[in-house]
Amino acid sequence: MSTIFSKAPARKEESYRPIIGVVMCANSIDENPALTVHEKYLDAIFNANAIPVCLPHELASREGAIQEVLARLDGIFLTGSPSNVEPHWYNEDGIEELADPGRDKLSIALIHATLAQGIPLLAACRGMQELVVATGGSLYRKVQEEPGYMDHREDTSLSHDEQFALVHPVSIEPGGLLAELLPDYQSFQVNSLHGQGAKRLGAELSVEARAPDNLVEAVSVRGHPFALGVQWHPEWHSLTDAVSRQLFESFVAACRKYHRG
Repeated sequence: MSTIFSKAPARKEESYRPIIGVVMCANSIDENPALTVHEKYLDAIFNANAIPVCLPHELASREGAIQEVLARLDGIFLTGSPSNVEPHWYNEDGIEELADPGRDKLSIALIHATLAQGIPLLAACRGMQELVVATGGSLYRKVQEEPGYMDHREDTSLSHDEQFALVHPVSIEPGGLLAELLPDYQSFQVNSLHGQGAKRLGAELSVEARAPDNLVEAVSVRGHPFALGVQWHPEWHSLTDAVSRQLFESFVAACRKYHRG
């Protein structure tokens, strides 16, 4: 008996749709605990000719569950979120008001496992912050309060579409993964909806792009076939924005290659 998690038989590269695990966020629906994910993240995976599968937080608490799931997946996508990584994960004191402990635990466990196994990983916004923390880095908890940095948060007085508009450029670091994926660009415009950002990177990460205020906007994992984190939201208009489309198509191509291997 097969399930959606079952590995498909070998097919031609162009026709196989990789199965990609997508993390969810804690929520509440009718006063009942729930896990949810914005449809835009799933649509971006579907639009790149792959199939998303949502991953419950409980995987991190069940012995062997993450490895069993990863054996049936071709990639992992860490989404953005209204919540923030709790500071104890990067050895700082204090309480995070917008916390999601279950997501922290699952995402960090997934990162460790995917990096160890060479599984493709794409991380957006909070996902990039999780990647920074899981590889030994730390975060600015409120970028807008740090001297020399601009306010990277969205203007909540604007409409939803306007909040996701392209608002500042990022400059690509030469010689990295992003430069390889986007050979026609030295810089490009991105949206910006985050209050936290990378403060210090661990030895495993390379800087892939920076904002005008020098804040790190993209990172990759050294020596990994495809492990990329971006601070913006590439899932927004992923079919019509050329950079976003290339990022998702490259990620899915890496997942397809991993499946073949």
